[in-house]
Amino acid sequence: METRASDPNGAASPAPTLPRATPVRRVIRESADTVTLELDNSVGRSFAPGQFNMLYLFGVGEVAVSISGGPVESQVLAHTVRAAGAVTRLLVNVKRGATIGVRGPYGSAWPIEGAARERLDLLVVAGGIGIAPLRPVIYHALRERHRFGRLIVLFGARRPDDLIYAREFNRWRAYPGVELRTIVDHGSSNWRGPVGIITDLLATTDFDHDDTLAMVCGPEVMMRFVRHALVGRGLPPERIYLSLERNMKCAIGHCGHCQLLPFFVCKDGPIFALPKVAPLLDMREL
Repeated sequence: METRASDPNGAASPAPTLPRATPVRRVIRESADTVTLELDNSVGRSFAPGQFNMLYLFGVGEVAVSISGGPVESQVLAHTVRAAGAVTRLLVNVKRGATIGVRGPYGSAWPIEGAARERLDLLVVAGGIGIAPLRPVIYHALRERHRFGRLIVLFGARRPDDLIYAREFNRWRAYPGVELRTIVDHGSSNWRGPVGIITDLLATTDFDHDDTLAMVCGPEVMMRFVRHALVGRGLPPERIYLSLERNMKCAIGHCGHCQLLPFFVCKDGPIFALPKVAPLLDMREL
């Protein structure tokens, strides 16, 4: 998901490939290799839950990162970054007061307004860092509880320490109609929750397949199994949405790195309804 770059120009520009120089207001350590960068948004850039920005380290390169904060928090743009490549390994060590480049937002959004019109239950299924692009959905549903039915959040990670945003879990659970369940692949001496995979949680979670919208983000293998589990439980495919976030490098459909047969993930996604991409999910090495 990273692209190398050498142009350090971070000035504001109407050109879609030039970033705007943006101060880092706060750095929150989420886990050993993951941080949330809260960036200054005094210019008032708005976004929809599910969209992403390109974050640019001057003289190093840029990377596509989902926006992981609340849409109404207009003075801050939050991005949760995991150290996984040359650019992100440096991004997670950025300090408060530093300046990075930002361009965006780009991409499609989760269909939460449609869900609100039908007052559907929301089923959020996340694996690992995949909770980040779904956190704006959670914030939106908590802020406007009267517009939705139940909010069910299922979150799986490799280890307990990898359950990012854990400091917020009790606050989320305190809202009426909210169920948050977590699971890890490998427990620890102080872990009291279930050990297994995310589909184990899904198998023991009750939801009404006639009144539920599912939103899924995580590793591709996890999303394949979750998709089959949801359809097997009777949830219509058109009410299952996935965030693919695959190999995005330019964000404007120019470089072709994120092409998924007929789609450019950065332009046509990253949020897709299952019927659009179902045949592609089972193609290995695509």
